[in-house]
Amino acid sequence: MHSFFTVVLLAASCSVGVFAQGNYEIQVYGSDTVPPGRTMVELHSNFTVSGFKSTEAGVLPDQHQLHETVEITQGFTDWFETGFYIFTSAGPGQGYKWVGDHIRPRVRVPESWHWPVGVSLSSEIGYQRPIFSSDTWSWEIRPIIDKQIGPWYLAFNPALERSFHGPSVSEGVGFSPSFKLGYNLTRKITAGFEYYGSVGPVFGFDAFRKEQQQFFPTIDCDFGPNWEFNLGVGIGVTQSTDHLIVKMIIGRRFRFVTPHLPRAFHSAPSPIYSPPGGVQAIGGDS
Repeated sequence: MHSFFTVVLLAASCSVGVFAQGNYEIQVYGSDTVPPGRTMVELHSNFTVSGFKSTEAGVLPDQHQLHETVEITQGFTDWFETGFYIFTSAGPGQGYKWVGDHIRPRVRVPESWHWPVGVSLSSEIGYQRPIFSSDTWSWEIRPIIDKQIGPWYLAFNPALERSFHGPSVSEGVGFSPSFKLGYNLTRKITAGFEYYGSVGPVFGFDAFRKEQQQFFPTIDCDFGPNWEFNLGVGIGVTQSTDHLIVKMIIGRRFRFVTPHLPRAFHSAPSPIYSPPGGVQAIGGDS
């Protein structure tokens, strides 16, 4: 199993990665994966209070758009999961529309390896309609590193992104880092700060005014071991970034029968699930 995981990491690290989460899935990932036999269903609701007001290159304006994304993630082993996204949008005079879909397999370093930090790696590929994104087909490689230090939680996602159809193809691989800092105010509430950036090609960043730079004060609430809740208000500080966004994530874990995988995929069970924010919980039955 160790050798298989090493091969996966090396292969993915040599790949090039998507254009960022945009305003559909605004989240800094923690390293944990959904436990085997569990399914996580999340709803990402993001409302652009102040954004772009005119159509640009055929892309609809996002001022006062509500973006809702359904994310369904299945845990297969204690180190492998796969997520599937359905993106939707509703805007003034635009109606309710399907935007696109992404799929995201992810592997992690198992707890049995006893690394000093949590480490996982996701690969996300998918399609968005040209009226919502000029780059329609894209791929992302997202390394994920996190650590709980007492009441403090830190996570870093230095994502690499690559467009395969659209005007950004010629730019090659883009760099979109994100970061989360959280502090457990109580056993149930974590105050946080999240940063999201998209700075341009890895071998030549864009001018600052063309970069995307957003900062989100956030709150994470623990409603029980099977729930996830995150609320934040984002402020954009460059011309290329939406100026004000409100985001909310609500998720629920369910227990289903684990799909059969070849024996080589299985390893020792990992009963403890640690959601981002650092509060450890043993997932109960739904």
